[in-house]
Amino acid sequence: MTAPAPDQSRTQLDAAFGVDIGGSGIKGAVVDTLTGQLRTQRVRIPTPKPSTPDNVAEVVVQLVTRANWTGPVGATFPAVIKNGVARSAANVDPSWIGTDVDAVFSKATGLEVTVLNDADAAGLAEVRFGAAKGVSGVVILLTFGTGIGSGIFLNGQLVPNSELGHLELEGHDAESRAAASVKDKQKMSYKQWAKRVQAYMSHVEKLFSPDLFIVGGGVSKDADRWVPLLKLQTPVRPAQLLNNAGIVGAAMAAAER
Repeated sequence: MTAPAPDQSRTQLDAAFGVDIGGSGIKGAVVDTLTGQLRTQRVRIPTPKPSTPDNVAEVVVQLVTRANWTGPVGATFPAVIKNGVARSAANVDPSWIGTDVDAVFSKATGLEVTVLNDADAAGLAEVRFGAAKGVSGVVILLTFGTGIGSGIFLNGQLVPNSELGHLELEGHDAESRAAASVKDKQKMSYKQWAKRVQAYMSHVEKLFSPDLFIVGGGVSKDADRWVPLLKLQTPVRPAQLLNNAGIVGAAMAAAER
């Protein structure tokens, strides 16, 4: 039985399609932007190799088409995004650098697409609906996945395009030591990996003196296995929206553009 298409009668007001583009997978769903809930089941397609603009845009089209969606679309992207243009390329093909990502996806889908940094999107969702709702001061979200993404918020307002995953840590790019992908590749236990996360987050803490850390990414669903091992002065909360945060934040950005 084919599922009915989502009700789009109030698309511009309370719903948008969110796409979360990562180094290993691209996920999408229709989001109720007033509640942060997914209106359709999340669909995941592996990130194509090579992850060139044409190849990634094709996957975005597949996701939108599968949902029969014709309204605004928001998409996260693992890069610094300035006015829709990628100024870096983390864990995607370097041909994205200098590319107008907004324009590429909008042309491919025939819809208005709003693109923002992936961790910024996840942070927006957590500030509005999740672990940072109602929290004042400096909140830093860190997403542990293929790399390490970051989102910085001051009294709920986003400071866009922070790249704290690329801080130098013990002579290395931090994400090359403490990303969740490193844990998997090196077959580390959570206890072993938490020591690296501790060193990294302690460094971030010293630099920014945040009022709250939020940790997201796929490993956030197992937060009870490693977050209690961290010894920081700053409270640490797992992301409440878990792996949906990027999708929800992207949809929010599109609905409020």
